[in-house]
Amino acid sequence: MGVISYDVEITSSIPPAKMFKAFVLDADTLIPKILPLAIKSAELIEGDGGPGSIKLVTFGEGSQFKSVKHKIDGIDKENFTVQL
Repeated sequence: MGVISYDVEITSSIPPAKMFKAFVLDADTLIPKILPLAIKSAELIEGDGGPGSIKLVTFGEGSQFKSVKHKIDGIDKENFTVQL
């Protein structure tokens, strides 16, 4: 197991708060609907979605990976950042 770190900056006409809500806070329900062939499901297996929570993402058919778990270390809604 290793540590991976990356920063993503996206230019969009959609306000940052709305993008953050869609892609971070509501991702468990939104992403499988947008990309059903890539992401089969995303669900919380521990916690309430805040820091310390663990999510399980199950990939679609044809992916080289079956699933991935990640732990949410922190969410900053004011600065639109998340640490996994």
